[in-house]
Amino acid sequence: MSINIEDSLGQFIRYIQLERNFSIHTVKEYQYDLNDFLEFCKREGIADLNDVEYLHARLYVTKLYDEKKARTSISRKISSIRSFFRFLNREYQLDDAPFSSLYHPKKEKRLPNFFYEEELSKLFEENIGEDIKSIRNIALLELLYASGIRVSECVSIELDDIDLNYSILRVMGKGRKERIVPFGHFAQDALIKYIHEARPKMMKHTKHNRLFVNMRGNELTAGGVRYILNEMIENASLKTKIYPHMLRHTFATHLLNNGADLRTVQELLGHATLSSTQVYTHVTKEHLRNTYMKAHPRA
Repeated sequence: MSINIEDSLGQFIRYIQLERNFSIHTVKEYQYDLNDFLEFCKREGIADLNDVEYLHARLYVTKLYDEKKARTSISRKISSIRSFFRFLNREYQLDDAPFSSLYHPKKEKRLPNFFYEEELSKLFEENIGEDIKSIRNIALLELLYASGIRVSECVSIELDDIDLNYSILRVMGKGRKERIVPFGHFAQDALIKYIHEARPKMMKHTKHNRLFVNMRGNELTAGGVRYILNEMIENASLKTKIYPHMLRHTFATHLLNNGADLRTVQELLGHATLSSTQVYTHVTKEHLRNTYMKAHPRA
């Protein structure tokens, strides 16, 4: 049975959206990975997925290495393609051996980047202001640091998801798993000021329930959050790069540095397994070691 490339991809994407209930972000990653592989197939003259062999799988991975892709990216692409072939095996009895037997490259042992407390304090101090933009930006920064939520979770927050009396936030995480996250009084004060003073002025010509909005009142996007954070870094004259996930790393690292247990941090981050959270213990150990080496007279 002939298996058309475009038709089979469309079926698989509908399957992970509707049956597996994957998030929009995850679906986009699958689409990106699979489109890249299917373009490779076309260049190799493969119009029917039945014709894909182990040799093609090896050639594709070699191409990724030649393009100097990170091992984490290559590993993710192999996983995406494996899932696609397993789906086709179940639906059309397609041989999924080409990728099921393919070697998974080991991930680089890369420690997450995070802000030191002094850096973060400067980032807050240099961006405080009474204009509506500054009020919004500080509320955004406070909430990201106070809760450790992902940027995709942040931009999806609606006003009804926040309980300002109890300082808790309801977020929808990966796999549509809902969790409750607390936040402190700094974030609470910043959110109250933003919701009552800045947001109504930004929402003059629009009407929706999303918490964070841009200067025209439209829903803030993940790209918009990145732009705001980069602008705040420039204002603070910090010589470092920033991305939303860095605040999530900072949240976890600071909690562990100040005595929080690993299980609690796992719950707050919404990690399915403890192994995902354990990477932060390496960060804290490295931090302790560096501090010791700098401070001990005979280190």
